[in-house]
Formats: sequence, C-alpha cells, structure tokens
Amino acid sequence: MSQSAYTIRLDSDLKNRFDALCEGFGMSASTAFNVFVRAVVRKRKIPFEIEMSEKDESFEKGRQAFLEIRRQAEEGRFPDLTLEEINEEIRLAREGK
Repeated sequence: MSQSAYTIRLDSDLKNRFDALCEGFGMSASTAFNVFVRAVVRKRKIPFEIEMSEKDESFEKGRQAFLEIRRQAEEGRFPDLTLEEINEEIRLAREGK
C-alpha cells in the first residue's frame, strides 16, 4: 500500500506537549495520528479518547517542599518558625521561587 504524508502546523508548545504525551503512551506522533485516522474512518466518527493522568508539576513541587520542611522541622532545624512562615515557604516553593 502506498503512503501519503500530511503536513500540519501546530503551536510549538502544543506540539512538544503532544509529543511528550505520545511518548508516555509508548508511541510516536505519527503512530498516534494513524491510530486516530483509522478509527475515524472505520467508525465514521471521533470514536475514542486517549488520556494520561496529568501530573501537576507545581503541586508536586509544593508537596516536595512541604515534605522537606516537615523533615527539617522534625530534626529541630526550625525551632522559631511559625506556621505562617512555613506556609509562606510552601507558597514560594509552589511559585518556583
């Protein structure tokens, strides 16, 4: 069977995010497009959804910062740190500062 090519334009950030998701699914973007096109033609509709649980990086960074502060507090490294100051540290970590 002969092959043809499609050329599409995407926002660079969107393309990079799509490529990363495809990699997470264990396939290339080309394979993902082929899977999609075959299913659309076979079912004559958009027949499926492929999803990957999304990791919220800012949440994970904040969680890691919180756990680190907790560990240090358990070691007695912050005897004079108030709850408000700890919360401010967490907020700054979530903002990447």
